[in-house]
Amino acid sequence: MTRNFIDLRGLDKFMMDLILEPESVHQLMRFLTDGYLKRLDFLESSALLSLNTGGSYVGSGGFGWTDQLPDEKNHHANVKTQDMWGFCESQETVGVSPEMFNEFILPYQMKILNRFGLNCYGCCEPIDVRWEYVKTIPNLRRISTSPWADVSKMKEYLGSDYIMSIKPYPTPLASKVMDEKSARNELRDALNHSKGCVVELIMKDNHTLGGNPDNIVKWVKIARQEIDRL
Repeated sequence: MTRNFIDLRGLDKFMMDLILEPESVHQLMRFLTDGYLKRLDFLESSALLSLNTGGSYVGSGGFGWTDQLPDEKNHHANVKTQDMWGFCESQETVGVSPEMFNEFILPYQMKILNRFGLNCYGCCEPIDVRWEYVKTIPNLRRISTSPWADVSKMKEYLGSDYIMSIKPYPTPLASKVMDEKSARNELRDALNHSKGCVVELIMKDNHTLGGNPDNIVKWVKIARQEIDRL
């Protein structure tokens, strides 16, 4: 919802509002939250939801496969949000303190995430600095670990209790000739620091492959080699 807020107010004004107009921030966040909840009610009552527990893209990357939610084989009633993965993030507030995030953002996201059977959280924002608060999200399973997160801390926080969605930099793939050494070093470092965790590697935000689609093929081969090395 922070993206919606910023679309309405602008990023600079949003950041200033947190300090100068705190009650106005709460008022608009309540308004946005009510709108999202009403939309979920409408989708449920109109039987417009479908399961995302198979090969569906969920959260900010990853597949929805799980045995903890219904799948298409054993679910015949109208799909409810409690049958699905939910997702929230607040990457626009990366410059906001964890305490202000917990005061102005997370309580409203919680009202939405409470509706879902399992939840994903985060996108590009480093979750390690907010983990104290993010970990209170109900049914939390998948946590984004962006290039700006401290993987060592994430390993300590997540252990084997959550899926660590590691998202390496897409930059090496953006050149016509991929920087294979840089891609390999980043993957090796991330895998070494997350050993023992439940890890998924997500290559995303590839707005360009430098006109060379084979870059992604090479990256996947490198990723598999580094996984096999462990």
